[in-house]
Amino acid sequence: MQHRVFLPRRLDPILARRTFLSLLLLIVVGAWLSGERSVAVEPARLASSQLIEVGDLLRQGRQFEVEDRWDEALAHYEKAIRSFPNEPSLKRRFEFSRMHFDVRRRLADQSYCRSLEQLSLDKALSVYEEVLVRIQTHHVDAPSWRELVEQGMNNLDVALSEPVFVEHNLHRCSRERIDNFRRETRRELGQRSMRTREDVRAAVEWVARAAQRDLGISPIAVVLEFNCGATNSLDAYSAFLTPDQLNEVYSQIEGNFVGLGVELRTEDGRLTIVRVIPRSPAEYAGLRAGDCILSIDGRDVSALPMEQAANLLQGEAGTLVALSVASPGQPPRSLRAERRRVDVPSIDEVKIVDSLHGIGYLRLACFQKSTPRDLDDALWTLHRRGMRGGVIVDLRGNPGGLLIAAVEAVDRFVESGVIVSTRGRDVREGQTYSAQADGTWRVPLIVLIDKDSASAAEIFAGAIRDHQRGAVIGQQSYGKGSVQGIFPLHSHASGIRLTTARFYSPLGRSYCQVGVTPDRIVQTVAKPVASTVDPAGDPTLATALDFARQTISRPNPVTQTRVR
Repeated sequence: MQHRVFLPRRLDPILARRTFLSLLLLIVVGAWLSGERSVAVEPARLASSQLIEVGDLLRQGRQFEVEDRWDEALAHYEKAIRSFPNEPSLKRRFEFSRMHFDVRRRLADQSYCRSLEQLSLDKALSVYEEVLVRIQTHHVDAPSWRELVEQGMNNLDVALSEPVFVEHNLHRCSRERIDNFRRETRRELGQRSMRTREDVRAAVEWVARAAQRDLGISPIAVVLEFNCGATNSLDAYSAFLTPDQLNEVYSQIEGNFVGLGVELRTEDGRLTIVRVIPRSPAEYAGLRAGDCILSIDGRDVSALPMEQAANLLQGEAGTLVALSVASPGQPPRSLRAERRRVDVPSIDEVKIVDSLHGIGYLRLACFQKSTPRDLDDALWTLHRRGMRGGVIVDLRGNPGGLLIAAVEAVDRFVESGVIVSTRGRDVREGQTYSAQADGTWRVPLIVLIDKDSASAAEIFAGAIRDHQRGAVIGQQSYGKGSVQGIFPLHSHASGIRLTTARFYSPLGRSYCQVGVTPDRIVQTVAKPVASTVDPAGDPTLATALDFARQTISRPNPVTQTRVR
């Protein structure tokens, strides 16, 4: 079954920034990573001061690379690319860092390691061929077979320089032998025909057998590196999914997972809790936003790669994990938490923020299977509490989710007309989603967005804007314009995520690298604390409340609640 999703990014940088462990593998990277390969962007000429700034950014990033801090290198280059989206040197370093991070992430994934042990060469090649078929059939752009092989070889090159890969696959192999293998392999691949899918499979099989003969590497490991290189290089959102990652994506769609229920960020080598999911094991254990995790089951987090440290928090339901944590300004404390199923609400805050005027507020954190039902429950809750002057829907930081959930959420507020349209290389990917009149809320609406509002969040905000159904307030959104499909593989218990289509607003506008422009722009220095809803410390929310009050004071405001 193919799920159509708006996932802002592949699985690799999740630990470089934020993640709900075992679930929310949704992390946004620079707007240039849009998957829009068909559009050539002319590099802009930079002023001398900007060239100096780019040089400083490259030097800082290289320092992370030299120290093997690939997660921090990813986060650094991502932030830099947001400032200089057309700078090719930053893009190259990002991709290089991503490949290193990929290798380490894969080899820290037990399901991937089991695949290395259990697959035969023929089976691994069958997996690779099935991936090629999926790419040929479903990807939004027609594949270049030679480019896919070259990207696979680039991936293998990086793996051969990664200590963790060498430790797993190479034993007493000199650097000279490895370099000779690289040169000879690239020379051979350059001479081979790459006109068909069969040519590609034959070329990769040749590389795998040559690596086994010359370096003693498992040919299965080589084929899987080519597999990951092919899918991960297609665009910013396509990726090979290990068995565990595939299960995590399905958990994300369903809105539940097994774990502790914390959202993490890595900064300066520290694993910091950004948010604790309500009623989760983490909350019951006493973990709080802002806590820094120092050790996990006795292992010092600072001595581990961040992805490995975060993986230690995962485990089977019912198992315990021992943590040492420190709150800001407080001495370390020890605690134990039990891993169990966590239900993640797509709406995590519902309240009346102005009782005098009857203004409601809800924070929509992501779009998952339960979102339409959660939204209905939230709106009726606000209605019972006295909502009459309007509702503020907060999409700040919302990274996306299921396409159909976004469509159904918009349908709660828009009575008729197009919500979003999609277009792909496969004509079956071209669809138009429209609103239905039944069950539409007519309460005045304000939508909050920021630079991290992406994908499905942009679908929601863009539809409200194009239909002039309400006001959009905040910052320019992220600017993602593509749809991904999740494809489980028949030849193995893994899967792939492929960009299958691009999406457009009701007025036909592309969101790619543009996003949604607010009706009122509010510049903020720092994000408000996630667990609070306080206009005094949140300029965007304060602006929204002022706007709502002004709307109420106008003659003949819309006060109907719902169309039956």
